[in-house]
Amino acid sequence: MPRAHGHHYHVYVVELADAVWSNARFRRANSDYELGKPFVYVGMTGLDPDVRFDKHKAGIQANRFVQEHGLRLRPDLYAVYNPMPYRAACEMEVELGIALREAGYGVWQA
Repeated sequence: MPRAHGHHYHVYVVELADAVWSNARFRRANSDYELGKPFVYVGMTGLDPDVRFDKHKAGIQANRFVQEHGLRLRPDLYAVYNPMPYRAACEMEVELGIALREAGYGVWQA
């Protein structure tokens, strides 16, 4: 199905290893974390989420938590929203992070 012009931005969610919880900054940002829920990074990109994940892992414009603790993409948490225009992706990145935090996830956003 052809995409509408300008609808090539994506939100994405990366599952993070449990070891991320040992980082004090991550813990401070997630005071409402519910034990047993996943730790995730929520981002937004103009690239395919798979390519963006690979860049994080390679240290290219990487978030430290994704580079060190990123396990896999979680398309079950984001694929329904993609692709979208830039402004919508910026807003959805924030909204998705809030929704996941409210669901008890440990969330990091750049």
